[in-house]
Amino acid sequence: MKRILAFLAGIVSAAAASASGYDVVVVGGTPGGIMTAISAARDGMDVLLLERTWHIGGLPANGLGATDITTRGATAGLFLEFVSRNRQYYADTYGEDSPQVKDCSDGYHFEPSVAERTFLDMLADEGERITVLYGRQFDSDPANVSMEGYAIRSITVLDRNTGANETYSGKVFIDSTYEGDLAAAANVPYRLGRESRSEYGEPCSGRIYRHWGVQFGKGEKRTFNGYEGYESDGTTYQGDNAIQAYNYRLCLTKDKAHMRPVDKPDTYDREEYLSLVEDVWTGRNTSIETAGLSEEDYEANRAVLKAGGKTTIPGDPWGMAKVTNMVRLPNGKTDANNQHMAFISTDLPEENWPWPTASWEWRDRFALRLKDYTLGLLWFVQNDKALPEQFRKECREWGLSSDEYEDNSNFPRQVYVREGRRMEGMYFFTAWDAIAVSEGQRPPVHKESIASSHYALDSHACFKREEGRVHLDGFFGYESVPYTIPFGVMVPKQVSNLLFPVPVSGSHVGFSTMRMEPCWMALGQAAGVAAALAVRTGLPVQKLPVSWIQDRLLDEGASLIWLKDVPVDAPDFKMVQKMALEGYIPGWEARLDEDATPQERKSFRRLSGIDVPEEITKRREIFGYIYERL
Repeated sequence: MKRILAFLAGIVSAAAASASGYDVVVVGGTPGGIMTAISAARDGMDVLLLERTWHIGGLPANGLGATDITTRGATAGLFLEFVSRNRQYYADTYGEDSPQVKDCSDGYHFEPSVAERTFLDMLADEGERITVLYGRQFDSDPANVSMEGYAIRSITVLDRNTGANETYSGKVFIDSTYEGDLAAAANVPYRLGRESRSEYGEPCSGRIYRHWGVQFGKGEKRTFNGYEGYESDGTTYQGDNAIQAYNYRLCLTKDKAHMRPVDKPDTYDREEYLSLVEDVWTGRNTSIETAGLSEEDYEANRAVLKAGGKTTIPGDPWGMAKVTNMVRLPNGKTDANNQHMAFISTDLPEENWPWPTASWEWRDRFALRLKDYTLGLLWFVQNDKALPEQFRKECREWGLSSDEYEDNSNFPRQVYVREGRRMEGMYFFTAWDAIAVSEGQRPPVHKESIASSHYALDSHACFKREEGRVHLDGFFGYESVPYTIPFGVMVPKQVSNLLFPVPVSGSHVGFSTMRMEPCWMALGQAAGVAAALAVRTGLPVQKLPVSWIQDRLLDEGASLIWLKDVPVDAPDFKMVQKMALEGYIPGWEARLDEDATPQERKSFRRLSGIDVPEEITKRREIFGYIYERL
């Protein structure tokens, strides 16, 4: 019933919706936009959420069912509520001891339809505070933004249902698009492509070639252009306008009762996939485990396959896993991503470069091209007789899940836009904000943090395969540690009533870790709180007191900095969070039940200017004493 009510809210007449303005107008029904809307509504705001398609949920509702987060607990708040609701759905539907509950991994792994259901339920819980309008397209043109000084007064969108233009006014506007369309139309400066190594000194910046796996410290360190790293020949670290590849996150299954066979698309071009034939026969792949192999090793693998066997090459996936990296989801489904160790997979590098600034007409054409390319790849590995029969047979075990995307031929409805425009905000996030300052330590801690998160620095390829290269140019993974994100990454330097929690401010490498959906959900929650505060105070977003935003986020169970030993439901969570941001807890553990050392007491006195009575010895009580007086 909640989902039905949410849908009915989405088809409210345009005349009624535009008759009055809103407190907050959110462009983009991505998870970041959804959490912005919910957060602002819970703070008493009337919110309009505009979604171009006829489904909300972004990538989690379109195949990204294996949540991209390295440290569970590093991101909490509304994201954790989303995860918990996913788990509860499986428990309520199938039982606590069911395989579905086990496979959902505490709600972090979910089917696309379940993600959409959860988002719709969360929106519906806010009742009339949130109006969702579907089929509303914002075209990134300054003519579609009405400005008064540095403030946005209204925006114009296309109703794709009727072909009519509609104008909506608001007090605060949120760009939660993957592309940064609204912020760009409001003339906020932005970046595209890759910064050079010389600009910020970041690892993995610019043009690089790396074996997959070297992010774990394997391989041989070498020097290119004066920089030492694990890169291979061809590396220049030079910046360019290249955009990392997009793909579709596929929902595949082996369950014959719920499988749709892969059909050959009308545009099928066998030539696109032919180089994969030798990759299968030889076992050639991009893993660091292949670095010491010889041509004789590859030829020996060919002989094994000719005899009917499977690959013997280290790190070489077999069957459908050769072209998709699959993670198990409930009900026998998978989140099938690009295979990182493949030279050809579901990514389609280079062809997506225009996407961030292109028209929706162009984007729709590319989305169809990518769909046909992807289906063609699956059909090729299942049917092309140049491939070993045992390999094709293994691939034919898989098909599209017939009970997902039922209005779209069981194919995902949205392209995985990993990186669009990166807006230039009050703070510019780089790799160094996510990398430990030294072994075992944190990255720099931002006192104005409004979210914490953790995923590797991670970019997919920017170029297609090149002869003689060990990998695709631009593909990297580089270990980070849990980090804090300052409010400034979503705040423009001039526009006074705009926030952009999705196309956030950062370098190509820095953005590559913030671009994960849990992080975007946390940033969206913070944007909703900040928007509500801006409406109430009338202050420009640049002047909002961040401490007020932090207090409200902590009251809502969000995490601003991660500590191993103080979970979000701990009684002292809020106090410890604030003390850690102020520098009282530089390590990963608060150790609340331990006595403070003399050196620690001196440090606390230096930071606070407060003399703590000697009889107060436990760190918990000391922190509490100082916290109450700050």
